[in-house]
Amino acid sequence: MRYSTWIRQHVAALRALLALTAITGIVYPLAVFAVAQLPGLRENADGSLVEANATTVGSSLIGQSFTDAGGAALVQYFQSRPSAAGDGYDTLSTSASNLGPEDIVDTESRKSLLTQVCARSKAVGDREGVDGSRPFCTQGGVGAVLSVIGPRDADGDVAQPVQVVSVNEACPARPFLGTYRGVRVECAEPGQDYSVGRIVPIHGATPADPAVPADAVTASGSGLDPHISPEYAAIQVARVAKARGVSEEQVRALVDAHTTGRTLRFLGEPHVDVLQLNLQLDQRYPYHG
Repeated sequence: MRYSTWIRQHVAALRALLALTAITGIVYPLAVFAVAQLPGLRENADGSLVEANATTVGSSLIGQSFTDAGGAALVQYFQSRPSAAGDGYDTLSTSASNLGPEDIVDTESRKSLLTQVCARSKAVGDREGVDGSRPFCTQGGVGAVLSVIGPRDADGDVAQPVQVVSVNEACPARPFLGTYRGVRVECAEPGQDYSVGRIVPIHGATPADPAVPADAVTASGSGLDPHISPEYAAIQVARVAKARGVSEEQVRALVDAHTTGRTLRFLGEPHVDVLQLNLQLDQRYPYHG
């Protein structure tokens, strides 16, 4: 009797296993897939893919770079914002850089967030023909930061420096500032640690409102943002129009057509869909460069 009961229990368990496997492993996934293919749901379920000329060119939810094999910006396209996800817009490495506003001193292994921002701003300014300067950046595109070395007072200030070093400008670079509190500013010797000094960022004589907007020099939290601000799009209009041989008014009209306002008129910020804008440019004004 005990052996017979043991067999019945295991047969019942096997039946339950097979039934649940069929329901949860076959029927349920097929049902979900079928529902996802209904009109109005299929596009989102398939990854919000964007097609052009019967070819998938991207996703409306994920940004991408419009650069050549060497990483240089293609002049005929609007450029996306920077990405910290892997090598750029890598969906398997979606993340932010996790660098904060106090990350202002370069190291031998990496550039500080401040220097990254300064370098990007200078590059965008040079590319778009606008003023790429911004607070706390040198004209060379690195963080304008000094290490002021000397005795400190009760507040931690160095009233009489004995040495001042521009920590982000490695020798033999010429420092962005000649003197600081009467002491000649030196370039940084590679491998030297200047953390003993007081780290002082220098604002500089730069516009209070930089011509290059913030989204042009900082990555999004996900690293996958497919949009840019209208301000960043605006400074790219002249370059794209010149490359494609059309008027700025024609390009600006397309930018306006692909600009979306705040959600419910108060959530978020207006944004421009870069991929759709570039696709429309290719369709309306092909590049012959």
